[in-house]
Amino acid sequence: MAKITFLNPEFFWLFLLIPIAIFWLVLKKNQQSATLKISSIKGFKSAPSFWAKLKPYLSVLRIIALSSLIIAMARPRTVDISNKTKTTKGIDIVMAVDVSGSMLAKDLKPNRMEALKRVATDFVEGRPNDRIGLVVYASEAYTKTPVTSDKAIIEEAIASIKYDNVLQDGTGIGMGLATAVNRLKDSKAKSKVIILLTDGVNNAGFIEPETAADIAKQYGIKVYTIGIGTNGMAEFPYAISPSGQFLFQMMKVEIDERLMKSIAKKTDGKYFRATSNDKLAEIYGEINKLETTEIEELKFYDYDEKYRPFVLLAGFLLLVEIGLRNTVYRSFI
Repeated sequence: MAKITFLNPEFFWLFLLIPIAIFWLVLKKNQQSATLKISSIKGFKSAPSFWAKLKPYLSVLRIIALSSLIIAMARPRTVDISNKTKTTKGIDIVMAVDVSGSMLAKDLKPNRMEALKRVATDFVEGRPNDRIGLVVYASEAYTKTPVTSDKAIIEEAIASIKYDNVLQDGTGIGMGLATAVNRLKDSKAKSKVIILLTDGVNNAGFIEPETAADIAKQYGIKVYTIGIGTNGMAEFPYAISPSGQFLFQMMKVEIDERLMKSIAKKTDGKYFRATSNDKLAEIYGEINKLETTEIEELKFYDYDEKYRPFVLLAGFLLLVEIGLRNTVYRSFI
């Protein structure tokens, strides 16, 4: 049951009259029944009758009736609120994720790829009213999930990201960006956004990143670029042991920040550098704030009035009091 509210709570001030009413009833108590003065009551029965004991409580009925009327005037009611939301200006977003071998570097914990997957999942959960797609790239690129409003599909796709031999190793930033643009070019959304993440320099693919950025600009697509990796040295995988385990060694982190900044600037986006897990989370949080979706929310209020039982109770008590005063206690001594 919904919480009870009062439409006219100012009527509760009338409860201040209750002590005055009680005082007045006590003051007039001796005038409410006939009296007979005699010199002695030895000849009368000493124990009062049931009706004599009940008579003082008639005033209590009146006080309760008055209190019920005050509550009724305050209009108690319950409310059931139902919401209906409508996205008036949606955003289509494609996340282009670098899945080259360097994403297994351990400068983010447990590695860059796993850190990204956690943050990207939180980002998707925070965009319930937008459509999101996922592109992965190394030396080549492909669409892992087209733009969709089904967040469960996106989250499952993010969870399944891993380094494998499906794509030839390398970093084709232009390939990843061009594939993401292809996913959005026909979108009718109010805003189209690509989040392009890489941890290296462009060294593969047959599409230049600047060319892909020009195409994105032509279609009105904004690109937020993220360079992931600490400053200085990090543990990179360099070989696979006979047992199938990756072997790591310390190597210099190299990210083509000039290129990433150029892509972002050309498309009216912004460049970020994620040097830690917390910084990566902050970046996705900032993008979440920059790209806001306008929502129209309609609320429907269903009120259930609760004053009627109090009115009926007050009427019943007053009828009982008036009836007793004009019947049983009409000539009661």
